[in-house]
Amino acid sequence: MYRKIIHFFEEWKNSPHRKPLVVQGARQVGKTYSILEFGHSHYENVAYFNFERNTKLRETFDEDISPAYLIPLLSHISGQTIVREKTLIVFDEVQVCERALTSLKYFCEEAPEYHVIVAGSLLGVAVNRKEFSFPVGKVDLKTMYPMDMEEFLIAMGQESLSKKIRECFETDSPMPSALHDSAMQYYRQYLAIGGMPECVLQFAETRNYILVRNIQSTILANYLDDMSKYNSQNEIKKTRLTYNNITIQLSKKNTRFQYKLIKKGGRAAEFENAIEWLSLSGIVSQVYKVLRPHKPLDDNKDIDSFKIYVSDLGLLCAKKELSAQDVLYMSDELEHFKGGIAENYVNVHLTMNGYTTYYWESERGAEVDFIIQRDGDIIPVEVKSADNTQAKSLKVYIENYKPKYAIKLSAKNFGFADGKKIVPLYAVFCV
Repeated sequence: MYRKIIHFFEEWKNSPHRKPLVVQGARQVGKTYSILEFGHSHYENVAYFNFERNTKLRETFDEDISPAYLIPLLSHISGQTIVREKTLIVFDEVQVCERALTSLKYFCEEAPEYHVIVAGSLLGVAVNRKEFSFPVGKVDLKTMYPMDMEEFLIAMGQESLSKKIRECFETDSPMPSALHDSAMQYYRQYLAIGGMPECVLQFAETRNYILVRNIQSTILANYLDDMSKYNSQNEIKKTRLTYNNITIQLSKKNTRFQYKLIKKGGRAAEFENAIEWLSLSGIVSQVYKVLRPHKPLDDNKDIDSFKIYVSDLGLLCAKKELSAQDVLYMSDELEHFKGGIAENYVNVHLTMNGYTTYYWESERGAEVDFIIQRDGDIIPVEVKSADNTQAKSLKVYIENYKPKYAIKLSAKNFGFADGKKIVPLYAVFCV
């Protein structure tokens, strides 16, 4: 399946300043598949090493981690002749072998002619919780996410529709109504399926939501297993409690995260490590409130006020045991969840596109869902789950701060009016 990260890999391969590349991200987002796909199509051969499956492999790095020592051994272990510039060396699940990660420093300094890509599902957790000697400044870093809406459309055979969406976004011209309705239907399918590649592939081949849900349930079980395997004993229960509660809080009208809703009397000191673990693992992301939407936004955030969103919409629906039909038709029973799932969807895509997202709230309770810095301008982004796009809070923000323009995401067709760029929800990948 088409993944945009391949273009990044190509730029990395051809860069004169290339360093060993560390690809991190949550489990099952397609890191290994994409790296191997890239390797087989852009190199003469690939030498692949999985440190989780091959425990003896770790012993190789206990003795010496210089490239001169490692290359002949790795060639023997993989059965591949490792050739400068022509072989892609892949270290997978490197979070279980600290010295393999440290060896990247020496590949950078002593053997830059070797092309090395490293992948790890819980690298953020491992590096922050253990005495890892991370090769700061000696590696390139890239975070990989689930498939976005555009990749989903292409997987569904709708590449021409995705191109038309981009065209209408750039020109602010409405989509033909039939195409708009079709794209909205694909958007709702994406909410139910999510962007995990295995789920998207299963749906593309079978259109069977039950088979997809089985895969989602397995991924969720693996996440819970990771919380036990890669966590300190006294944090396991807190991390699971927090993760379970995040999906509940997305159904609340006030989506600012509240510790007291995890358990009665809950406080930051008790659960902040759990939230950090979930964030570092790539399972969730925190969006902080910005007190004043001025540059730099990070200097104006309120560290005590934040929202939490999950990284994949399909897993969110599976976690809440929502049927595909409920999501596809947005049944009335989901009234309190519609806003939360739409916001989560938008945050996922803004994050994928490289934005650091914030939200804004006035003293009188007006709230703008997202504040981003786009092309040097601070832009408010309002999200509505349907085509009712009255946005009183956005009006308050515009009157107070007079942004260059605002973005309104909803079920409405493209347009531009009163300083607001109207964008359908299915087109957020264009922002």
